Amino acid sequence: MIDIGCGPLGGFVPMLHADGYDAVGIDPQAPEEPHYQRIEFERAELPPQVDALVASTSLHHVADPADVIDRITTTVRSGGAVVIVEWAWEKFDERTAEWCFNRLGRDEEAGWLQRRRDEWLVSGHEWPSYLRGWAEREALHSGDVLLRLLDERLERRALTHGPYFFPDLAGTTEDDEQTAIDAGQIQSTRIDYVGTRR
Repeated sequence: MIDIGCGPLGGFVPMLHADGYDAVGIDPQAPEEPHYQRIEFERAELPPQVDALVASTSLHHVADPADVIDRITTTVRSGGAVVIVEWAWEKFDERTAEWCFNRLGRDEEAGWLQRRRDEWLVSGHEWPSYLRGWAEREALHSGDVLLRLLDERLERRALTHGPYFFPDLAGTTEDDEQTAIDAGQIQSTRIDYVGTRR
């Protein structure tokens, strides 16, 4: 199994190893330990065939998602599972941003949402204009584009949308965010996709 975007904490790799699976984590910030490659997925040395691959909030950052998804499909054996957790930044509308910004923690715990809020306030732009500009500067790919590319290359088995922001909000649970989504107060921006290689 391969975990793309495992991050500095190692993603799913420790849990998979504890359950007896052979797993490799790939991320430029991966732990400097065995079973990890500190490199971009595009340049990683991959096993010839794996049974499953997980990519957690990494595809919207890559330079060319079509090339990465093509590499994924050739790495996963026929019938193997591809699990994608992604973020649809284009659904991060002003109401959703306001809901998130009202739930930020103290300044000394500043994370990416705090930086977005602060940068937006300084910019003087309306939220939609700021968000588009930020996404263009970061070269982020939209959730819609990623889903289209995945569906062109894989057999879709499941697709759900859900809470995304709660880990970065003070005193806010996944259930809190889901309740706000269900009430129509905010957008659902997480994408959970499962596909198999044809």
